[in-house]
Order: sequence, then C-alpha cells, then structure tokens
Amino acid sequence: MFAFGLSKPVVGEACVTIEKPVERVYRYVAEDFFSNYQNWALEVTEFSPINNNPMAVGALAKQTRIDQGQKVESVFEITVMTKNECLELTGLSAPYRNTYIFKAMNNNQCELTFRFEITQIEIFMRPFEKLLRCAIDEGAETTVKNIRNLISGVADSIPGEDADNVCPAL
Repeated sequence: MFAFGLSKPVVGEACVTIEKPVERVYRYVAEDFFSNYQNWALEVTEFSPINNNPMAVGALAKQTRIDQGQKVESVFEITVMTKNECLELTGLSAPYRNTYIFKAMNNNQCELTFRFEITQIEIFMRPFEKLLRCAIDEGAETTVKNIRNLISGVADSIPGEDADNVCPAL
C-alpha cells in the first residue's frame, strides 16, 4: 500500500558556540523566552503568551511572522523544558517543532543548537523540499547567530566574522 499522505519532516539545524556559561544562555533563551524571543526572531511582528501561564511546559503563545512577504499566524505550545539542556516548542495550528539544545562546553562556554522541523509538508510542496530545506537551514543559522550576538552584546554581525564560533556540521 502506498503512503501518499505521509511525508518525512523537513529539518534544518545550526549550532554556535557562545562565550557564556550554559546557565546564562539557557536563562536568556528558555526561561526569558516570552521577553526575548522577538529580539532574535526578527521576522516575528506580533508575539504574545495566550494562557497567562509562566514559561513552562504547557504554556501557549501566538505569533505572527512575515515569511517571504506573507503574513503567517501560528499558535505553539512549550512541550519540553529541561533546565540547561533543552527547550522545545510544538506548533498547534501548523505542523512544526523548534528545539533549542544547550550543551556546556566548560564553565564559561556553551554550545547552542537550534533545530527547526516542518513535521509534515503538503504533497504540492514536495517538489520544493530542497529549497525549503535550504531556507530552513539559513533561518536556523541566523537564529543561533542572533542569539549569540545578543547574549554577547554584539550589535551587528559582520559577514564571515564568526567562522571560529560556528559548530562543526551536524
């Protein structure tokens, strides 16, 4: 039997080394997510928690993004929040998952990995899967660089300036 309705996820990942302790990076990204998310996700034009829960598993938020000139709204839930290790958000109104993975390298250095998954793609989008994957990889790379620059106090990223701080290919 053919599984025409099923598709494998389209995944993009990026990793960066941040010269801050893992606790500091986790606090900025995960614990203070509701305050800081729009600082690194510049395509998000509107963002708000929707169930008045604190930042914890089960909390819900709504966002409006501008993607390729199109306004896209979605609701997501915090599904995993493991102190100094992982934050995962799962789309409720769209099939996606964002995962932030934190790894202490030493007392003052953290490796941050961001993974974005489109968990299902429509059949008409399958011919564009490679293009989607490239766009997702680029977005993931921008996300980790923006977070690193914000935490490190760097205002603007200079092209090619972070060749030493990007993690090896995953």
